[in-house]
Amino acid sequence: MDDDLLTIAGKTFRSRLIVGTGKYASHDAMRRAHDASGAEMVTVAVRRVDLDARDGSSLLDHIDTDRYALLPNTAGCYTADEAIRTARLGREAGLTNWVKLEVIGDERTLFPDNEALLAATRVLADEGFVVLPYTNDDPIVCRKLAAAGAAAVMPLGAPIGSGLGVQNRNSLTIIREQAEVPVIVDAGVGSPSDAAVAMELGADGVLINTAIAGADDPVAMAEAMRLAVRSGRLGYLAGRIPRRRYAAASSPVDGLVGH
Repeated sequence: MDDDLLTIAGKTFRSRLIVGTGKYASHDAMRRAHDASGAEMVTVAVRRVDLDARDGSSLLDHIDTDRYALLPNTAGCYTADEAIRTARLGREAGLTNWVKLEVIGDERTLFPDNEALLAATRVLADEGFVVLPYTNDDPIVCRKLAAAGAAAVMPLGAPIGSGLGVQNRNSLTIIREQAEVPVIVDAGVGSPSDAAVAMELGADGVLINTAIAGADDPVAMAEAMRLAVRSGRLGYLAGRIPRRRYAAASSPVDGLVGH
């Protein structure tokens, strides 16, 4: 497992868990949860960060950027133009040229607007951004996003913050089989078992925020997610046994007395 690295746009990570920064009760709780998660990348909403703050009040003051790579996101954007401007703002403010691209199409479900997402991906990729678009669990859309220049694709497991877990295992399996870029399951994970399922299906990583920040004990949940992601990945690499309709004896009967 020490050599099993996640590589996105030439940058390598030992951890396959990406964590968020929203919904924590305090900055201290967030820091301790990040530490327990073992993550090496954290996502921050550009539009919710005071990029001009110099008094320690900015969220960025509570993230060790020597330890964690930042993944700015365009949360709250409902058009391609809005998402593009937000990504540019983050880069101009000195964050990074990486962006978790979100273009929301519906306020209630928070499902992506994939047509606008594709348009924004093309523009930002052409401008040198490392684009990781949040999208539906649609193999065709994921394939188009990769062709548009996405460095990875981030299909949802279930609606944002729902905690429903992976709802369409078959789609994620197909996405993984077809994808020529890393696949990061984003949204819907509610428990460690959900994270393990995503990884067992072949996901290259998982992004988790609400399930950790909203837990009764975020630090314990962060550690549980770390172990689940690692376990699920190892299980995927090990290769599970095929499913069978009927029982198969775990002890061979050939050669036993009476046979």
